[in-house]
Amino acid sequence: MGGAVVDDEAPSVKAPDGGWGWAVLAGCFVITGFSYAFPKAVSVFFKELIREFGVGYSDTAWISSILLAMLYGTGPLCSVMVNRFGCRPVMMVGGLFASLGMILASFSTSIIHIYLSTGVITGLGLALNFQPSLIMLNRYFSLKRPLANGLSAAGSPVFLCGLSPLGQFLQDYYGWRGSFLILGGLLLNCCVCGALMKPLQNPKPAEQQHDQEDKKKKKKLLDFSVFKDRGFVIYTVAASIMVLGLFVPPVFVVSYAKELGNEDTSSALLLTILGFIDIFARPTCGVIAGLKWVRPRCVYLFSFAMLFNGTADLVGSQSNDYVSLVIFCIFFGVSYGMVGALQFEVLMAIVGTEKFSSAIGLVLLAEAIAVLVGPPSAGRLLDATKSYMYVFLLAGSEVLLSGVVLATCNFLFIKKKPREPAVYLSETVTLADDKTNQHTSRAEGQQTTEKKKVINENKNNDNNVRPKSVAVDSQEVERFLKEPQANGDMAACPETCL
Repeated sequence: MGGAVVDDEAPSVKAPDGGWGWAVLAGCFVITGFSYAFPKAVSVFFKELIREFGVGYSDTAWISSILLAMLYGTGPLCSVMVNRFGCRPVMMVGGLFASLGMILASFSTSIIHIYLSTGVITGLGLALNFQPSLIMLNRYFSLKRPLANGLSAAGSPVFLCGLSPLGQFLQDYYGWRGSFLILGGLLLNCCVCGALMKPLQNPKPAEQQHDQEDKKKKKKLLDFSVFKDRGFVIYTVAASIMVLGLFVPPVFVVSYAKELGNEDTSSALLLTILGFIDIFARPTCGVIAGLKWVRPRCVYLFSFAMLFNGTADLVGSQSNDYVSLVIFCIFFGVSYGMVGALQFEVLMAIVGTEKFSSAIGLVLLAEAIAVLVGPPSAGRLLDATKSYMYVFLLAGSEVLLSGVVLATCNFLFIKKKPREPAVYLSETVTLADDKTNQHTSRAEGQQTTEKKKVINENKNNDNNVRPKSVAVDSQEVERFLKEPQANGDMAACPETCL
């Protein structure tokens, strides 16, 4: 397959940080928008589905839940597929699955058919697009990766602001069945985005082709060795705790506003405000994370985003009028955008390019469990207390706890990485060269001094012991020069040691 070479050779290929990478970024923007916004936008059709099949709201809500569960829970499967076939073919097949699910759903005769088609098939298709797109983004960007991640993550709020009105418009003119057919055709654009994921080329000499084939055979389809990395384990635990409460406020804020006596239109406007702020927060945070003095500490910036988000939830729980909810949505949108821009950037920084395809699949699987537990738990708490304040307090506490866990554990258990081997080696070689030059200079000086001393002694011996008429025996002089001197060195003389 075309992408298999990239996935095998990615660590040895230098990221271009531009060029065709901007086309890859555009594809990631679209894929991220579909993946995160589609499960929320499909809720526009819930009333029509309730009327069509005679079910309750909780029954239709399972459509979005199954979509999200497939998006997160199939992470390891996506990792295996990417490591086996490469990113491009997996994404194009995923686009076909996403489109096929919506087309089949338009012919459904029961809510179970919707679960299987829209929930399972379309959810699997979106998952097969989302994870490989992040992997390819990591391949194409290194120095500009924080900015690229921020711009890609901005697709979620942009598409959410566009898909919901589009779904309502289509439903008014074509009904839910016609709307599902049109949305199925729209999801075929995922195949176009997959075609943009051009493999990076790393030409090798012909004699290395056999070694490359052996490497492919030995390559692990799912690398569990990432669990040996303390940083990855800490990140996975913190991210799972965060997901328990991260998605709760956007789900309940509209109902919270309605309970305070606000109109439906004004209440729905809160999500628009949140999404608008989120659009600008993600790229801005990506720029900040790419700064020279911030990027080595991006883990702590991510922890700050979690603490900021959790604090916004705690303060928002005390809202008692519409203005206070608007202020809450503004601050929540900023913090939510920061989390969205940094979550995968931090994971890439922790595990590196080579293990990222396996690491993201395992992280998404852990988050899938939290996604299925978090919002339902908040709903049960609401049923028990009849107060939204406790729901927001619970969500804020969970996100705050995740930020504390990430920052504290990284500070206590993650040691600073040593200097780069190449830099350290060059410094060592330079230092060794300096020492060698100094030693050589001293040795040459000592040899010159010894040479002069020996010559003077020879002259004195010749004058005092031997007659002037007797010639000096060269072998005797050589033997004398090779005898150890007082300083323990050998007095080597070029003229006599040849």
